[in-house]
Amino acid sequence: MSVQLQQLLDGLLCSGQLELLSKIQHGIEKEGLRVTPEGRVAQTDHPQALGAALMHSRITTDYSEALLEFITPVFPGVDPALQYLEELHRYTYLQLDDETIWGGSMPCRIDAPHEVPIGRYGSSNIGQMKHVYRLGLEARYGRLMQSIAGIHYNFSLPEAIWPLLQQLRGTQGQSAGGLQEFQSQSYFALLRNFRRHGWLLNYLFGASPALCRSFIGDKAHQLEIFDATTLYGRYATSLRMSDLGYTDAAQASLNICYNTLDNYVHTLAAAVATPYPAYAALGVKTEAGDYRQLNTNLLQIENEYYSDIRPKRVIHSGEKPLQALRDRGVEYVEVRSQDINPLLPIGIDTDQARFIDCFLLHCLLSDSEHISDAECERIKSNHAAVVNQGRKPGLALMRADGLCSLSGWGGELLDEVMQVAELMDHAQGNSLHSAAVQLQREKLADPELTPSAQVLCLMRERGQGHSEFVLAQSRQHRDQLLAEPMDLSKRNELDLMAQQSLQQQQELEQAPQQGFEQFLADYFSR
Repeated sequence: MSVQLQQLLDGLLCSGQLELLSKIQHGIEKEGLRVTPEGRVAQTDHPQALGAALMHSRITTDYSEALLEFITPVFPGVDPALQYLEELHRYTYLQLDDETIWGGSMPCRIDAPHEVPIGRYGSSNIGQMKHVYRLGLEARYGRLMQSIAGIHYNFSLPEAIWPLLQQLRGTQGQSAGGLQEFQSQSYFALLRNFRRHGWLLNYLFGASPALCRSFIGDKAHQLEIFDATTLYGRYATSLRMSDLGYTDAAQASLNICYNTLDNYVHTLAAAVATPYPAYAALGVKTEAGDYRQLNTNLLQIENEYYSDIRPKRVIHSGEKPLQALRDRGVEYVEVRSQDINPLLPIGIDTDQARFIDCFLLHCLLSDSEHISDAECERIKSNHAAVVNQGRKPGLALMRADGLCSLSGWGGELLDEVMQVAELMDHAQGNSLHSAAVQLQREKLADPELTPSAQVLCLMRERGQGHSEFVLAQSRQHRDQLLAEPMDLSKRNELDLMAQQSLQQQQELEQAPQQGFEQFLADYFSR
């Protein structure tokens, strides 16, 4: 264990303020395709009973009109966050008639791109901008890639803990920018360590070892044939996070720096402002004058950058994400690497969430040197190895001091994460975090216990290909959720939110608006 990590754990234990660790903030965003009884992408509009996707803060859509996105409030605990996510699923099923929420990250069978309807958000300028942005994603990456779904896990420490951490860091915690700068520096230490060690989460929780043949089409691949409809990686953990999932030549050329907040903002802003020849060749508009994309730059907007973790800040009206980060620092981090586990009713459970908490706190408190170009290449190599071959016996990963077995390095990390878990348990008066870490030790010792291995095992036992298996699981989860009555107050709350969102969108569209071209010009000039 690093000296810094041990000192900070000891300092927190002796501080008299250990209860602050029980107030870690959580929010979860979870995507899921609406599919027909036959397991095909739903062609229906976003259900009006769920409200307006543009204005609803809890139930919206991501890329596709059929790609639901559930967003929980922020809670000081994993249990209420997951309970709320479960209620969002239950409420949605009450409005869906015969449709089902697809319970996996890789999509169902899609024979042609047009089967993935692009999200529509009405006639307001902001609604049109969201739609045109998605048209740009189609032009750049294709609709099939945008049909992939995942879970985003938002994490932040309580504000009251930052003065304590700054005091425990002593002279290393002092900065010209005061507490705000120290907080941002600490979150960027977390980001760097996550990039170094995030492969462990892919191994432990990756749940997409197979996919439908239709997703690959004519693309080159090294997958094996499972059956007539399915391809798979024998030792894969997360094909969603591989180069078969979120990948693109233009984004591969980006070198977004996580060493400091200033470097991050600068390099990402440059990508948003730098023209890219291939996108320039497409043009902003079609010959008919319809928009094809928002602009011809490497990234249309900041959110287009595909990363496994992001620094975030709640933005003000009309503010850009990078502007908020630059002006007010990092407020929380968004972990984006988590697959939807088709073995779980809502794709994630409390043990996973508690482990992620301990892992992220470990990343924040541990030593975190700046990442060199050489280490960046090792990080990319390790990530690719784990998502494609993570369960391969004897798999070795690259460290600065040479090759190390995945199991050996993972064991070292879990030893340290366990120390964090024990401190978290001490703060909350239970042993739940330690138990969650112990479950992951078992997966490290036996790869057949990982979700990716369990998915393949069940597919073989049942004689089901990817789409057949995930559809059966999705139906089972739907029935399980609907078997339990929904909390009446929560249902009334979501009914009201749906009605209000529809009214808000109507008011927005009826209000006077400037021309769309000028709206975009004003937005990008800020």
